[in-house]
Amino acid sequence: MAIGGTNLDVNGIVGQLMSLEQRPIASLNKKEADYQAKISAYGSVSGALSTFQTAVQELNKPEKFRTIKATSSDTAALTASASDTAQPGSHTLSVSSIAQTQKLATAGQESDTTSIGTGDPTTITFDFGAIDGGSFDKESGKYKDATFYSSAKGAKTITIDSGNNSLQGIRDAINNAKIGIKATIVNDGTDMPYVLTLSPEAVGEENSLKIKVDGDEELAKLLNQDPAGTQNLRENAPAKNAKFNIDGVTISKDSNTVNDIIDGVSLKLLNVTDKPATITVANDGSTITTGVQGFVKAYNDLNKTLQDLTAYDQGAKKGSVLLGDSTVRLLQSKIRSILNTPIHNTGSSLTTLSQIGITIQRDGSMDVDTGKLNDAINKNPADVASLFTTIGRSTDPMITYSNAGIHTDAGNYPVNITKLATQGSLGGCEEIETRVIEEDENDKLNITVDGVSASVKLDPGTYSFDELANEIQSKINGAQKIADAGKSVKVKHDEYGMIVTSNSYGSKSSIDASGNAALNLFGQKVVRKKGTDVEGTINGLPATGNGQTLTAKEGNASGIKVNVKGGALGERGRVTYSQGYANLLNDMLTAVLARDGQLESRKNGINATIKDIDKRRDYLEQRLPQTEAHYRKQYSSLDTMLSNMNKTSTYLQQQLSQLPRMR
Repeated sequence: MAIGGTNLDVNGIVGQLMSLEQRPIASLNKKEADYQAKISAYGSVSGALSTFQTAVQELNKPEKFRTIKATSSDTAALTASASDTAQPGSHTLSVSSIAQTQKLATAGQESDTTSIGTGDPTTITFDFGAIDGGSFDKESGKYKDATFYSSAKGAKTITIDSGNNSLQGIRDAINNAKIGIKATIVNDGTDMPYVLTLSPEAVGEENSLKIKVDGDEELAKLLNQDPAGTQNLRENAPAKNAKFNIDGVTISKDSNTVNDIIDGVSLKLLNVTDKPATITVANDGSTITTGVQGFVKAYNDLNKTLQDLTAYDQGAKKGSVLLGDSTVRLLQSKIRSILNTPIHNTGSSLTTLSQIGITIQRDGSMDVDTGKLNDAINKNPADVASLFTTIGRSTDPMITYSNAGIHTDAGNYPVNITKLATQGSLGGCEEIETRVIEEDENDKLNITVDGVSASVKLDPGTYSFDELANEIQSKINGAQKIADAGKSVKVKHDEYGMIVTSNSYGSKSSIDASGNAALNLFGQKVVRKKGTDVEGTINGLPATGNGQTLTAKEGNASGIKVNVKGGALGERGRVTYSQGYANLLNDMLTAVLARDGQLESRKNGINATIKDIDKRRDYLEQRLPQTEAHYRKQYSSLDTMLSNMNKTSTYLQQQLSQLPRMR
């Protein structure tokens, strides 16, 4: 377009110049798109690594390598499961009785909200135990000439007053106290329809109830229940043990879950059998095979993702977005380095994946020879496990590997025990003859177990020494504060009196007692023994003891924990700690995928570059209007100057044309 009488196209010239000015911005846009593509590709890498890590973590669980399986021929009657300690074999089992809980019911009441009695504070004591001897009348739901024996579970108490002395209040007080009894109100549709039912939560013959009401007489008439005396409740179902016969041996258990009959096998009894069932315990490596195949598939998926992102298309003459990327190359190198390095200190002959049929192909993919893998699993599954997961083993059967730290090195570490852990105890050192407990005379005992204190009250009566020991143990272990703290004791009698021993080990284990029963039970010369922690070394360096647990604090073994259950002092063999491929890969992947890991660091660097590109582009874009205005001003001035020159030229030509011609 001509301006000012000239042929100079200012708009066209400025437009072309501005196109040139915008080329750096286009170049920055392309760079940003390339960087964004790389971030997206790194996201794909992170996703593939996370998926692979999930498979690795599953294979890093020792329980995934359990190969013993127990099955039942009659799953309606019983089911079975097995641990690695179970021995292959077959067992015949018939069930004649299923363990059940006792069910008691009160007399019917006209209302479940009306107060019962005066509302004076009343203590209700629930004692758990076994009913022995005598006879049971099903019609009345009561016992005759029976004896009640308290169990070691101990008695539990609740308090009823004017705020909760209705059936609903009693029900809620029992349930809220969480004393191992379920209380429910049933409406039976009669003239006195509301019935309070009580049932221990635990099954078995030793979970029958004896209920004693101290206080309000009306509540006593409703709830007092002594199978050997007053029975104000009706027993609708007795507490029963599970009774069964296995391989010709008759057994009674207070639970339908039985773990101590067949070594390593857990049984769950469901129903009485019509005919004997067969329990088969056999090797089953399918879980390991499935886990290893899942690991191989996840590795191959990761390998394909990395190859696709770093490939070069020969036909298109174009490389993928991460072709030649150093971060991906380093990642691939780390994974292959781990998989190609033998695993040592496993205590087995297997040290490489190729020994169990796993190999890396030319294209980087992983292949598994299932036949070779299954053969290795069948021969020794523990050795296969040591190739993948973290394994700790001890050569001493009284010392068990417990755990290791994040800085523990694989190795074989000698263990030396200089002192065994002991339990805190309290006992007399003079002969005690008292076996009679009298109310308010010698029935109160203030007991402290491992620093937790409670007050207990022994039931009045004449006991044998063993019965009295059982009564003391029952009341202590049944004390709410002690039970809630997870503490317990064992009580026995010897020639010098009662001995109370904490069930815990270590320097925090202790027993103390006072109260009017203490003198009769322990005498004037009481012997208190505080527990001690285990002491020793691991790998020749001092280790820290806590109860029966010994923990290495220094050196290569730092973090290893072993439980010392007993045995002699001195050298106690070795504990072996190894880290398998799954464990090593998991540690590496965790580091790579961490916020400060390689991938995030790389993405952070690229994002920083993109921000710099944004700043540079903003600067260039802000300059464009000024640059365009400058160009327009320059070329407009040029156009004006040319126009003026044209006018001058025209004038001169006109003047020259009027001059006389020379002849």
